[in-house]
Amino acid sequence: MTNYNAHFRCIAGCDEKYPLDEIVYKCRKCGSLLEVHHDIDALKNRTGEQWKELFDSRSGQHRWPYGSGVWRMKEWVIPDIKDDNIVSMYEGNTNLFWAKRFGESLGMNDLWVKMCGNSHTGSFKDLGMTVLVSMVNEMIYRGKNIKAVACASTGDTSAALSAYAAYAGIPSIVFLPENKISTAQLVQPMSNNAIVMSLNTDFDGCMKIVQEVTKNNEIYLANSMNSLRIEGQKTISIEIVQQFGWEVPDIIIIPGGNLGNVSALGKGFTMMLELGLIKKKPTIVLAQAENANPLYRSYIKNFEEFEAITPEKTLASAIQIGDPVSVQKAIRTLREYNGIVEQASEDELADAAALADRTGMYCCPHTGVALAALIKLVEKQKISKKDRVVVISTAHGLKFSEFKVGYHEQNLKGVNSRYANMPIKSEPDAAKVSGIIVDEMKKRF
Repeated sequence: MTNYNAHFRCIAGCDEKYPLDEIVYKCRKCGSLLEVHHDIDALKNRTGEQWKELFDSRSGQHRWPYGSGVWRMKEWVIPDIKDDNIVSMYEGNTNLFWAKRFGESLGMNDLWVKMCGNSHTGSFKDLGMTVLVSMVNEMIYRGKNIKAVACASTGDTSAALSAYAAYAGIPSIVFLPENKISTAQLVQPMSNNAIVMSLNTDFDGCMKIVQEVTKNNEIYLANSMNSLRIEGQKTISIEIVQQFGWEVPDIIIIPGGNLGNVSALGKGFTMMLELGLIKKKPTIVLAQAENANPLYRSYIKNFEEFEAITPEKTLASAIQIGDPVSVQKAIRTLREYNGIVEQASEDELADAAALADRTGMYCCPHTGVALAALIKLVEKQKISKKDRVVVISTAHGLKFSEFKVGYHEQNLKGVNSRYANMPIKSEPDAAKVSGIIVDEMKKRF
């Protein structure tokens, strides 16, 4: 049986390499971020068709750990981890929603939404956290003195970390910006017995604190600058292609804040290309909120420079980040994948989410950012109406019920709420109720 292996490698081209069980987050030689590098030559002992057959054979299984959408691709993720040390809640395996009616409103018939929020903690962050916490579990098994795991978060990362750490019996610490995340997101780590630190700063401020706290290596850093997270998140690409019968969509749109997600998306496609599972690349579109758009500002200058910003408040709170740690990885990925960066105003993202909800979805504001970007790019003819397009929905709308209520009550700042739909008050009189229903049916349908 072939020995598959992987290690950390500097993204800047240094010759620095580190084993995956070493507590290291940046290159010690040049300070650049690291990435997990796989032995592609060893992986080529199987053909592309053989890899497809293997992954297909594991789909739908409950043989540990292959019931997970991440760990059914174990050889491509962390090949040498003991199965018993894997911490999984059978994440992944999320559905591709054919957005038929929403697509028709744009003149499209091949629009899909990857529902990554249909996961244990309600977001795509579960995909990366299963890998990171599993590796920490393995490291503790190997004798590493790790006492806890910690992250800075705008909500979803803290929920995923606290849940997976609780499942593994590892203490977790989360740093959240005070009054900047939804109540539903805040209560998740509280419920999972995390040490929840609410700091009077923004995400970037929390990120600085968590990096200081984790310097002594007894508390392990779980943010996306830790490239173990990327290994899980890259499986979105593979799962999408597998769900289309191993055909590559034309366009993928993903919202971005700290920008680890877009590099993960690219990495999954690159591995499939290198190992012969696919033959073409999709175009990757990164969608940002206009109030937190440092990458968009760089994109319109052809990525010639990048400047961090102080983000303004946005309804898409999880991507309210002005100094993303994974920016260089993201730029590299967008250059490789004919990338586009688009932005959405608060009004645009809220209306896009509401319009999608009218066709059967229940969108988080970040998915609203991606859908608003889609609408704008179709109007600008940068996306063809004939393209097969996949929008990544990063979280479940139920985590953002305050956003939904605010929209329909028409009290969101900077939002006109064109599609608001409040309950209609009426006396309990059948004739009056019937008349109202007739009127409303004429207006709406």
